[in-house]
Formats: sequence, structure tokens, C-alpha cells
Amino acid sequence: MALELVEGYRWVVAAVVVNVILNQWMGIMVGKARRRFNVPYPTMYASEKEHKDAKAFNCVQRAHQNNLEFMPSFLVVLILGGLQYPLVAASLGTIYALARIQYFRGYSSGDAKKRFSGGGAVIFPAYFGLIICTICLTLHQFFPDLV
Repeated sequence: MALELVEGYRWVVAAVVVNVILNQWMGIMVGKARRRFNVPYPTMYASEKEHKDAKAFNCVQRAHQNNLEFMPSFLVVLILGGLQYPLVAASLGTIYALARIQYFRGYSSGDAKKRFSGGGAVIFPAYFGLIICTICLTLHQFFPDLV
């Protein structure tokens, strides 16, 4: 039995998979930072009083944590918005992933201000674009002739 979806939805599925893999990569990078900066589990954030490299570790941890905070709602709006606008949603999902890489790289530099450099700030327009796609999908459900 095949699941029939909107034409082009496979690209939305691909964007979901890319973002899930990206999240796993970030988790691996936090694990590497734990070893490099000697921050054992279950410590979430290193204390600056106890670790000389606390800021460096905390920036890596925070970059991943920020991705985790956005991921549930991001995936919902990507999947739902993609039901009506699959190519737009897939494109925004891909842009979001590329911007997340830049955000993570900038934040992981140890200077939190660099998280928005190199395209990291583009996560927000991409995310809000997906929210708009989902709002339009919702409106279309109630007012099919409107959107």
C-alpha cells in the first residue's frame, strides 16, 4: 500500500531528514566538546568557577540547545506547511538547515555574538516563512476560496 501525498512532498520529507541528521551532528559535537573541555555528564552547563573553558563549552552546548528548543515547532510547520506548499516549505526547510549550520558554527566559536554571522540569522525568516505556509494551510481548511 503506497502513501499518496501532494506532488513534491518528497522534498519536504527530505528536508525533515536533513534537519534530523543535522540535530544528531550537533549532539555529537557537544559530546566532543564534553571530552575536549572535560565537562562530565550529567552537567548541562559548565560552571565558570570550576572550568577554565566553561564559556567555550557552554557556547557549543547552547547552540545545540537552541536547535532543540525550536525543533518541535519547526518540524510541525515544515510538515504541515508542506502539505499545501511542498516546494516552498522544502526550500525554507533547506535554508533553515543551512542557516542552523552557520548559527551552530558561529556560536561554537566561543563568541555568542557570532551566532548570527555568516547567515545564521536566516533561521528566523525561514522559520517564519514556514509559519506563514501553515497559517495559509489552516485558513484554506476553513475558507477554501480565500487562500
